[in-house]
Amino acid sequence: MEFKRILVAINGTKIDETVIQFACDLAKQSKGKVYVTYVIQLDRTLPLDADVEPAVQQAEQVLASAEHCAQDCKYTICTDLLQARAVGPAIVNEAAERGVDIIMMGMSYKTHFGEFSLGDIVPYVLKHALSHVMILRESVTSTDE
Repeated sequence: MEFKRILVAINGTKIDETVIQFACDLAKQSKGKVYVTYVIQLDRTLPLDADVEPAVQQAEQVLASAEHCAQDCKYTICTDLLQARAVGPAIVNEAAERGVDIIMMGMSYKTHFGEFSLGDIVPYVLKHALSHVMILRESVTSTDE
């Protein structure tokens, strides 16, 4: 199966680099395009175009790191910064607008009340995405580093 259009949703965690490398390797095989998206979640009290400078600066640093990671893989990516009320719907909508073949996301090993938790974003994307979805969870041991 070829994936010509890949959307990678990142959030600034350690697993981002691994997912970007994997996406670049996958895209090289099919001469595809990799879109890397970071979503800033805005409080409902703020307008969607609110100036949230500290969050934007952090997001730009994360996207710059993604570009460096892709350069190390000798691949060119397109980065995008979105502001939205909810991250899951923003990822699904971005994937639909770009007509991607697959959404790739990394996630930390998180627990909630002592049990492994997918959080809210991953289940939303898995349920609503029109394309394939690949989730790469970091190893349990990497959370202890």
